[in-house]
Amino acid sequence: MKNSVTLTAVVLFAILFLDAYASTPEFDSDNAFSLLEKQCAFGPRNPGSEGYNKCRDWFVEYFEGLTDEVYKQPFKAQETITGETRKLTNIIAGFGRDGGSGLMLCAHWDTRAIADQDPDPKNRKTPIIGANDGASGVAVLLEIARIASENPPPRPLLIVLFDGEDMGRSSYSQEFALGSRYWASNPIPAMPQEAILLDMVGDSDLEFEIEYYSERNAPGLRGYLWELATQMDLDAFREIPGPRVADDHVPLQQAGIRAIDIIDFEYPYWHTVGDTPDKCAPESLDQVGKLLVAFIYGIE
Repeated sequence: MKNSVTLTAVVLFAILFLDAYASTPEFDSDNAFSLLEKQCAFGPRNPGSEGYNKCRDWFVEYFEGLTDEVYKQPFKAQETITGETRKLTNIIAGFGRDGGSGLMLCAHWDTRAIADQDPDPKNRKTPIIGANDGASGVAVLLEIARIASENPPPRPLLIVLFDGEDMGRSSYSQEFALGSRYWASNPIPAMPQEAILLDMVGDSDLEFEIEYYSERNAPGLRGYLWELATQMDLDAFREIPGPRVADDHVPLQQAGIRAIDIIDFEYPYWHTVGDTPDKCAPESLDQVGKLLVAFIYGIE
């Protein structure tokens, strides 16, 4: 009798789950991948470069075609690698109805000015394309912005592209995540309760372990998303401890936001000239995009 009751409960849960998520909007992974390629076509997007300026303007134009709530947040910071003071811009787009607890989805859009981890010493002063480290997370968010413009989310949604994440020297964590540090001290338009950061989510050999600071700060949010991924058969999400990553989610946590980082840090082309679109895959973007769309539209 006990086994019968348990089986009935499992079947009921499965039916409710399928009913809740069957009608969610569709994430278009091919479109997301084309948005990754579009960013890379501008070339390296390190602050001060031609590709940086053109891509920044394209982001603003893209968001303005989807929502009236678009903010450019300018600030200045020193790039310690070069000693230059850079003019930087966080780009923010808002969607959804007023009221309720807000959700932020975020990624960094800048790329690194030097390929300091490249195996060839001759490449180590070359700016990187940043297909995975930068463009992949942004591509998922741009596709979700399209979805949100056509399907107003049930609670306020902020999509934030942070600048100045990758301007620091290796082993000096305080020199990284400059855009999120600035935003956390100057939130536009308002501080959300929860935030999900995407970083390096396009690797064709994708595996998301549990990032340390995410689990320490927001175990409920982290656990819910990984369980949801399991129910959706998204096999890139693994219930195993991962590394500590001093990423853009840490300043958000310090500002009182429940924030987690979805990141695959095991990427052999990290901070090398080999971080190009051919190392990424639409199927990887699909895993993350489908999960976030289900999370946004499957709850009230």
